[in-house]
Amino acid sequence: MPKFSIKIFLPAAGLGERLRPITYHIPKPLLPILGKPLIEITLEKFSVVSSGEIGINLHYKADMMKDWVTNSVFAGHVEFFPESPILGTGGALKNAERFLSGGPFLVHNADILSNIDLERLIDAHLSSGNIATLATHDYLKYNNVVIDDNGCVIDVENPGKSIPNPERIARKIAYTGIAIYSPEILRFLPVGVSHATVAWLAASKAGHKVQALDFTGSYWSDIGTPATYASAIVNALRNDGETVYIHPSVKKCSSTEIDGYIVIEEGNELGQNVSLRNCIVLPKANPLIRQGELFENCILGPDFKIDLNETEILGYSEEAGGILIGIGGSNREYYRIKKAGSSAVLMKCGHGDPDYHRHLEYTKFFSKYSIPVPEITEETPDKFEAVFEDLGDVTLYSWLKCRREPEQIEGIYRKVLDIAVKIHTDATQHISECPMLQERLFDYEHYRWETGYFFERFIEGIKNIKIKNPRVLQDQFHNIAEKAGSFPKTIIHRDFQSQNIMIHNGIPRLIDFQGARMGLPAYDIASILWDPYYRLDDNMRERLLEYYLNKMTATNTTIHLETLILCRLQRHMQALGAYGFLSKIKGKKYFLKHIPEGLRLLKEDITLVKNDYPELYRLVMEL
Repeated sequence: MPKFSIKIFLPAAGLGERLRPITYHIPKPLLPILGKPLIEITLEKFSVVSSGEIGINLHYKADMMKDWVTNSVFAGHVEFFPESPILGTGGALKNAERFLSGGPFLVHNADILSNIDLERLIDAHLSSGNIATLATHDYLKYNNVVIDDNGCVIDVENPGKSIPNPERIARKIAYTGIAIYSPEILRFLPVGVSHATVAWLAASKAGHKVQALDFTGSYWSDIGTPATYASAIVNALRNDGETVYIHPSVKKCSSTEIDGYIVIEEGNELGQNVSLRNCIVLPKANPLIRQGELFENCILGPDFKIDLNETEILGYSEEAGGILIGIGGSNREYYRIKKAGSSAVLMKCGHGDPDYHRHLEYTKFFSKYSIPVPEITEETPDKFEAVFEDLGDVTLYSWLKCRREPEQIEGIYRKVLDIAVKIHTDATQHISECPMLQERLFDYEHYRWETGYFFERFIEGIKNIKIKNPRVLQDQFHNIAEKAGSFPKTIIHRDFQSQNIMIHNGIPRLIDFQGARMGLPAYDIASILWDPYYRLDDNMRERLLEYYLNKMTATNTTIHLETLILCRLQRHMQALGAYGFLSKIKGKKYFLKHIPEGLRLLKEDITLVKNDYPELYRLVMEL
């Protein structure tokens, strides 16, 4: 049950003039963010903390707003307040006075996207005696709310425009468009058109507290322009650990070439050989997207194309001189930069990171034996930095987001397995040339480390299970590790999964291989064919496994099939441990969404050997 029962009021009447031509088709509150309208995101967030009723003012495209509400889960909890003319942020509240006068209420502008803690805001207001508590943040460009030493509002510069007066020296903060009010605030608003700041200042002069509660550091975006809209969408993708979102209704995009951040909303079927890079395709933009065209750094609508600068969409790091890329679990940072007029990737490692030197040495070794990895163009060892060839942004994982034909999928996976074969055979035959890799063994100790990782980070860390007598379970972990560690070893990537394979000009290339070791080749095969990031069709997986085995046999390499189930178990446990660590310790919550598939795979595989590992089977089946 939600903690509170206060009401919410959403100002949603505006014309959205700065967002035209987008808002000629869609009112601002209904702008989609990865398939979900802004207003829905706000109301879902509100519903977690309060069971109160919802008030929405209407003017521009009122029928579209009503239709959305009618077909939403909020339909029975909304009251509309039509306005003609538009009454402003203060007049809207006065117009809804009857609805709002029963107790404290939350106001949340319908064009705001943020992770501001509404529970903290409401708690602070209810315990303060304030007539108004404003969610604010320190944002120099918008700091026009003047506060005293106690954080109380004493003035507002350029009300309604959020433009500071640079000549005035004072403590200033920016208003986020989110506030909680006591109903007494309504007495300070005139009937008719007004701005909410009128009530703040009038109430303050009458001796009431209008408090600014600082949320600096929280994410906040005012969806006011095409650039801020695009930036908010990219931020939502990054928060979800994605670079591509394609609405489930989009049926045709198998021949579409994608790169960068891509969003394709509902009601679209893309033409043949369309190329998209850093594009947002709004609902029903089909008429504009013609066969064979290239679209880059833009928003596409039914009858318009809005060009944007890449840095407007993705942001820019002055320190690195480039755009931050990559959303994986690594601590390293990667930036797209310009070198001699061409695009390149700058890798920045922490000082003393041992993976830095491994990465460079492995890259040179793999390149020598035709393993497709990005070329090193520059090294700066004293800074633990290096510059690499730019392979774009499309991983196998994101490439698969488009609805591909089965033949396409199987074809690209065969190319990936060809790389595995080269690593497991050609490169392995020359391992003596790379002592740094030759000495890194995936042996008994490493297998036991992985199962310990699974136990600590997933069983205890995510599932909060405390096993009273783990000895039998540990004995079974020991048996898996001892058996797996007894077989001959080849070079293995060790994290050979779809997010570590780039698709560049239709060709797979490897990244994130600095963790490579000498281990069982089946571990790589388990990682790619039983990958929690993408569920392969069972029949296709069998064909791909047979393809790999035939390729290995053709090189006269002995394959120990009994190692495959061991590696599948081991890999699933390692992946679940990693998802626990990355989500709970590193704060990358988006890894939690991969747990159900990882757990499904582990349950499926442990069932095959339940008689060999009964205690592990019992534990896994109870998760």
